[in-house]
Amino acid sequence: MPARNTIFLSFALAWAEVLGAEAIFMGVNALDYSGYPDCRPEYVHSYEAMANLATRAGVEGHHRLKIHTPLMTFTKAQIIREGLRLGVDYSQTSSCYDPAPDGRPCGRCDSCQLRARGFSEVGVPDPLYQRYGMTP
Repeated sequence: MPARNTIFLSFALAWAEVLGAEAIFMGVNALDYSGYPDCRPEYVHSYEAMANLATRAGVEGHHRLKIHTPLMTFTKAQIIREGLRLGVDYSQTSSCYDPAPDGRPCGRCDSCQLRARGFSEVGVPDPLYQRYGMTP
């Protein structure tokens, strides 16, 4: 999914402008980013600067848009732990880049591998794999 965060941020920026929002939150992660440059802090800071040049609110000085990335420096295990603490139902989430039509993860892509490693480090089984009767 090359440049997918650029696409997501573009839509979020347009909607933030319509709403008059001063912040965008996104779940990018620089540690386990699978080689996508638009997950790095340098990219997010540059996009934020561009966003403040590209919006009426930024140009007219009403407010500056801030892009928040609370998971940026978390390991996959830290993200999973925090999600468990917050009650995330991980059986309803998927990280797979090539899922089967029924949602079953491929288990082979970088994202599946990173997720499996994260659950292993936390020491709990991945509920998504349990849902489909799979083992990572």
